[in-house]
Amino acid sequence: MSGPFTVGEELPAQEFPVVRADLVRYAGASGDFNPIHWNERFAKDVGLPDVIAHGMFTMATAVRVVTDWAGDPGAVVEYSVRFTRPVVVPDPEGATIAVSGTVRAVREDGAAEVDLTATVDGSTVLAKARALVRPRAGSGA
Repeated sequence: MSGPFTVGEELPAQEFPVVRADLVRYAGASGDFNPIHWNERFAKDVGLPDVIAHGMFTMATAVRVVTDWAGDPGAVVEYSVRFTRPVVVPDPEGATIAVSGTVRAVREDGAAEVDLTATVDGSTVLAKARALVRPRAGSGA
């Protein structure tokens, strides 16, 4: 989708499996080697139920629904979330982040405000997740 956008339009929902190896790769890419993201014993010692995904990993995973729908990651010009609970990633089964989105408003300039819902096992992991998507040039919006 590149515009024009329609209020109430639902973005194709997606599910994203997450395993510990994903967190190790993300740690390498981001430089965030906090042991709560890869060491089960350490995570439990500090009061967590198990290893948890990086917040920015979770945030980036969720916005993939928007970038896939928009057809251009550069179309997302604003993105914000509130973290409501960590994504616990047990070994070896991992976790699955389920993400859906809806166009909540279309601005006068044609940009879409998209609300996202991100859950793991039915529990919300991101609140107030919202992206602003600009239409592509020449899209008629």
